[in-house]
Amino acid sequence: MNTDKKGINTTCTHTGELEDTQFKGAVSPLYMSTSYAFEDVDIKRYPRYFNTPNQEALCKKLAALEHAKAALIFGSGMAAISTGLMAFLQAGDHIVLQQTLYGGTYNFAVTQFEKYGISYSFTNGWEVDDFEREIRPNTKVIYIETPSNPLLTITDLEGIGQLAKKHGIVSMIDNTFASPINQNPIDYGIDVVLHSATKYMGGHSDICAGVIAASQEHMDKIFQTAICFGGSLSDYTVWLLERSIKTMGIRVNAQNANAMKMAAYLSASKDVENVYYPGLETHPGHALAKSQMKGFGGMLSFELNSEIDASLFFKHLKLIKPSMSLAGIESTVLSPMQTSHALMSPEDRKKQGIKDSLIRFSLGIEEMEDLVRDIEQAISKVKSMAMPV
Repeated sequence: MNTDKKGINTTCTHTGELEDTQFKGAVSPLYMSTSYAFEDVDIKRYPRYFNTPNQEALCKKLAALEHAKAALIFGSGMAAISTGLMAFLQAGDHIVLQQTLYGGTYNFAVTQFEKYGISYSFTNGWEVDDFEREIRPNTKVIYIETPSNPLLTITDLEGIGQLAKKHGIVSMIDNTFASPINQNPIDYGIDVVLHSATKYMGGHSDICAGVIAASQEHMDKIFQTAICFGGSLSDYTVWLLERSIKTMGIRVNAQNANAMKMAAYLSASKDVENVYYPGLETHPGHALAKSQMKGFGGMLSFELNSEIDASLFFKHLKLIKPSMSLAGIESTVLSPMQTSHALMSPEDRKKQGIKDSLIRFSLGIEEMEDLVRDIEQAISKVKSMAMPV
């Protein structure tokens, strides 16, 4: 979508806002009705059709942020992902999925596709050649995630976009970890962009939502599936999400900066074995990430040395919260093995390189000195507990 060269923070703040024509308020008014007139109106509005005033306004903002022609807002990230996938797949079709994926997406593929007669393949890596090797005559979708959850692997957006077009396949990406502040896959030829808006778009750990952005042609097809699945979002939450997105650029840039500093600190720590962050020059995808991302994101993962018990480390943190989700303004950590990838078997986690000791770290906006101090005191306590009496 043409954003008229508006800056990212201007787009976040103003694009798609509703005008308060009655009282001239500075923010979009909230329309809570679930029932609208059907006679003598230009649009027959209904929440499940994604066209209430607040839904329409927010979708314009989301489309502008992802440089798309259209967007839809859903009740959760998985509602967006499942709807998007099923819009382009039917019995007899095949999909190629990236090896490193969010656990919920992986679980959807392995538990649901076969019920619908859809076959699938996971790549052995995340290079373009890995995807091409899995393409079959009946392949209809290529699905990627970059940076990936939780190991922050990087996939070539332009390469995948070209590959999909070469074979007449729809390309889809989960862009949650990057957010539209750091990465716009449509600019590189990707067809459909998905988000868990619960994360960076919401940003305050109090909203559950999902997003799909695409061309109008693709969105028309997605819409026909979406109205059947019924994954629409309440207008109050839509209004809250529009409010939250206004500060997304400021928040994400602060989180980018903290993550870069934290990755460098953890890499230098004798108590840390491995750090996974595309902003580090030692990351195998660093050069590619630098070429297609505007910022490296607020997410990283790391592994403590084997003598430091990760579960005890969680218990002794005072500022950083062990918590299930990510991307809030508060820093959080979790164990993918126990949470985001718990639905995967130990064998499948091992294939993806997800160790039981892996810690996923979502950087917030706190001062770096406070975060480092909290990590050091927690590690110190765990080590002191392990010392012989």
